[in-house]
Amino acid sequence: MAVKLSVFSNSLHHFGMLSLKSISDSTRLQFVRCQSIMAKKLVYSEYGDAMKVVRQEKETLTAPKDNEILVQMLAAPINPADINTIQGVYPVKPQLPSIPGNEGVGEVVAVGCGVSNLKTGDKVMPRGIAWGTWRTHGICEAKEMVKVPDNIGIVEAATVTVNPCTAYRMLRDFVSLKSGDTVLQNGANSAAGQNVIQMCRAWGLTSVNVVRNRENLDELKKYLTSLGASHILTEEELRTTDIFKKSVVPKPKLLLNCVGGKNALECLRHLDKGGIMVTYGGMSREPVTVPTSALIFKDVVVRGFWMTQWSKDHMGSAEQSQMFSDIWDMYKEGQLKPPAHKLIPFSQYKEALQNTMNPKGFTGLKYVFDFQS
Repeated sequence: MAVKLSVFSNSLHHFGMLSLKSISDSTRLQFVRCQSIMAKKLVYSEYGDAMKVVRQEKETLTAPKDNEILVQMLAAPINPADINTIQGVYPVKPQLPSIPGNEGVGEVVAVGCGVSNLKTGDKVMPRGIAWGTWRTHGICEAKEMVKVPDNIGIVEAATVTVNPCTAYRMLRDFVSLKSGDTVLQNGANSAAGQNVIQMCRAWGLTSVNVVRNRENLDELKKYLTSLGASHILTEEELRTTDIFKKSVVPKPKLLLNCVGGKNALECLRHLDKGGIMVTYGGMSREPVTVPTSALIFKDVVVRGFWMTQWSKDHMGSAEQSQMFSDIWDMYKEGQLKPPAHKLIPFSQYKEALQNTMNPKGFTGLKYVFDFQS
């Protein structure tokens, strides 16, 4: 079992708001002395309440074998889909026992023989789904990881594969949109919704964004406007708005729905003839109802989208690579910002799980494990 000892450089790297000093000075030296790492990971062996079934375990990792790499995690978000997976209500059901976490970013700290596309110090993220990012370290085949550009921040890299990619695909794959076209979306303050707003601004599209009424509505509107939202309406305001009737903005060709129920029905009423409604969530837990008149007289099209399935179908494809490249460029150019978030130490995982299951406020605050604090 051979390991390239050049991996144990003590150089200090800084990416985004997190420092890699702990990896350079601690993990690498520990590994070079004993050729093993004591890793910590979250595990669940049965589906259920995350607060009850998720536990922390330790695991001893030895040097990576041929074509393998050792990755130390830097950051990993807690997404609602992660909680649903643990509960057993999400379509993805990993073999148990399983390590939770679908997305995150780490640093390569050791490489086995035969690895040529990655080197120590590279930032990487899982290429596939359900890799299990809620752990301090992991060993995997190099091909399971995608290199992240050095100038991409930690939180941006840790949260890229779900919400930015979801927004990108929905805006690209269903309607051929051109500058000036209108996109209507509900749940606009969600993480995916915030990415839709920013991409619409970058691509010259008008975004009409529907949110629930709340106490801090003015604050929320100010925040979404700063991201590039063209118009922001509450559900009540959407029922009486005349911005489409008076051609303040063109009728939307694309409607992105993550709420369902009456909210989606009211949004659908404003869709242009031949327009497409794409449903990618159902936060209201109410069914999507489509009037017969909309199908017959407006020829609307109703579709669904699931980023997980798209990733499965396009793993390692040119389309996936181009998408990542485009999103990295948007981050570099300041066209995309990371989601509103709070970094939380991995040791405080119970607090992070609890807060995600019972989110506070309405700004889409995302909790992100910080593996270095």
